[in-house]
Amino acid sequence: MKLKRENREVTLIVEMETDRLYLREFQEDDWGAVHKYASLEQVSRNQPWGPNTIEETKAFVEEALADSKKTPRTRYIFAIVLKEHQELIGAVEINIRSTANKSGEIGYIVNPDYWGKGVATEAASMMIDFGFNELGLHRIYATCAPENEGSQKVLEKLGMRFEGRMRDHILLKEGCRDSNLFSILAEDK
Repeated sequence: MKLKRENREVTLIVEMETDRLYLREFQEDDWGAVHKYASLEQVSRNQPWGPNTIEETKAFVEEALADSKKTPRTRYIFAIVLKEHQELIGAVEINIRSTANKSGEIGYIVNPDYWGKGVATEAASMMIDFGFNELGLHRIYATCAPENEGSQKVLEKLGMRFEGRMRDHILLKEGCRDSNLFSILAEDK
């Protein structure tokens, strides 16, 4: 992580990396790379959004930029960049859901060209470490559609435990869907 000083204000700039991935704050011109995957039906199939129009994708990036400037900050959303090609291939985030209970939620979206290659697991692992080590969270959870076996495998690889099924948890265009709930505690790491 880096600190940036602007006119007497100190801004925390969060950057994380592994050998092959780099997580960074979104930039205004990222919308084109985001739109490559956010406009695909297979990416948004289990989401309450999408497939995105260009305007919706631009609005998402603007929202991520606005969230990065909020104080106190409760949403940390980052672009997933493949170092080898300096290509934005997805997004990962952690949301502080309760400061009193020290709990947060992670989520991720990856371009389908990189599905099954460990990108989501690697990026989400960085978010979990960030949540426990930097944000001081005690519990981090995530949800996925019951039929989304890929995402379920990611959550299991992260050491998250299945807690149960939440009925009619997410409202989609075609109606409600259930969600499987997974979590990890700080002492589980």
